Amino acid sequence: MNEPVLQTKRLILRPLTADDAETAYLWLSDERVTKYMPYTTYTSISDVRDWLDSLKEEDNFHFGFVLKENGVLIGSGDIGLNKGFWDFGYNIRYDYWNQGLTTEAAKAMIKYAYDCHGARDFSSNHAIDNEASGKVMEKCGLQFYKYGEYRKFDGSAVFRSKLYQAHFEELRFTL
Repeated sequence: MNEPVLQTKRLILRPLTADDAETAYLWLSDERVTKYMPYTTYTSISDVRDWLDSLKEEDNFHFGFVLKENGVLIGSGDIGLNKGFWDFGYNIRYDYWNQGLTTEAAKAMIKYAYDCHGARDFSSNHAIDNEASGKVMEKCGLQFYKYGEYRKFDGSAVFRSKLYQAHFEELRFTL
């Protein structure tokens, strides 16, 4: 899919490319980052290259999160239509946690889906034990909807989860 380039106060959200493999490996191989993700912890840059190549086949809009101040790629996220809701997800390098960058990136993806695709209904979920991810969703204006579960793609772990949703008019931030 042809992803646009988005900008926030501190970030540039741009398409991921094969050239990002080594940098993306920094967070995709970090168990602190991958603990609650559906994918397993990456063990080789070759696996990251395969993942980046597979994004071409997906319908979601995928973005790399790049710091404006120094051009460093620090995370990634995506947003796409799923069962009537624009579902989004994200991950970010551990050394950039708790700085509001993930929330900033998520809001930019929501704004993009709203402005360019007429999105009105949004959703996301997180493992119950990953409370920080829930805070990101709440800061984006989503509200807890129900409990559920998801599993790692390889079946190695199952997580109880919290699903969040919001209709556009309920979002508590300025688009």
